[in-house]
Amino acid sequence: MRIKMKLNSHSHLKNIFIAKCLCITSLIIADNHLTGQTITVGGSNWIVSVPSITEAGSNYAGTYESTSNIITLSGSLPGSFLNLLSGGAARVSMHYDVISWNNSLHLYAKRSGGTTNISGICLGCTATINGGTTYIEIPQAVDTTFFTINFTGVLGLGNSVSYSGINVQLQISGVSVTIPATTYNAQIVFTIGPN
Repeated sequence: MRIKMKLNSHSHLKNIFIAKCLCITSLIIADNHLTGQTITVGGSNWIVSVPSITEAGSNYAGTYESTSNIITLSGSLPGSFLNLLSGGAARVSMHYDVISWNNSLHLYAKRSGGTTNISGICLGCTATINGGTTYIEIPQAVDTTFFTINFTGVLGLGNSVSYSGINVQLQISGVSVTIPATTYNAQIVFTIGPN
């Protein structure tokens, strides 16, 4: 997921803040011991109008939010991965990588909705999506937990858990006349692994 922000600053003119979210196809996250779990990121453009500057030196008021479904996450957790979950949960993490950024800008994300589906033979199995329903700051370069997918039950044959319809809303703060007028870019990276 890429965020593109353009700040245009002209004396006594309206300032525009543009954030563009571009979809990255499918991210498959694996390390030496884990394979097959996937997370697919879908998205759309985000454009936010920043109010006109009314007097010199005034900061912009408030924070700016995207729609509640600017990003949609989905994917799957195969049985081989579920067998390795000692804590019974997969963790979806996030961070952003700088392309061109100002450290005064802060990104946040929260989720809503989401469904899970268990396939295959499984005794007393449940899969639930937990956490991430309030804004969590997205750090630069270092992963932080966004939400978990908790799994319980006795695995049988051909098990997997699919998840879909997880809507993500973004928020940005720190937009100010003190930030130089230019285009800012960052890429949000979502990963999935054991909790």
